[in-house]
Amino acid sequence: MIFSEQERAILRMVQKDLPDSLTPYADIAAAVGTDENTVLQLLRGLVEEGAIRRFGASLKHQKAGFTYNAMVAWVVSEAEVDAAGKAAAEHPLISHCYYRPSMAEDWPYELYTMIHGRHPEEYKEAIAHLRSTTSLREYAVLESVRELKKISMSYF
Repeated sequence: MIFSEQERAILRMVQKDLPDSLTPYADIAAAVGTDENTVLQLLRGLVEEGAIRRFGASLKHQKAGFTYNAMVAWVVSEAEVDAAGKAAAEHPLISHCYYRPSMAEDWPYELYTMIHGRHPEEYKEAIAHLRSTTSLREYAVLESVRELKKISMSYF
């Protein structure tokens, strides 16, 4: 894709933290000398074309007080994966939920959930909730020890 200098300026700004205001897109527009609609049209167009998959906020969970975090890998049947995944994704402490078929004989886990809690018991309660409300039973917990890197890609 070929972008104008103004579009590049917009894209440089949205690759970073958005302005902390009630009108972040209008603020970006003002900074590059255009209007809010131009900014929104550019971003919508990139999503519609498939150039970007999503555009949204990313919470730094550690700074928000969610210091006990764990990736929980679940055994799930192919028949149950959609229902279990939907239920897991709706849980308020789960930020990520995805299915990845296992290729290893000694690793039967295929559904992954990232659970965030303010204390160790909170993510354990989320696990118990999923076990009692879905078909998910067998799991492995991979606790976070520390966060190494969390930044967005930068193209311009």
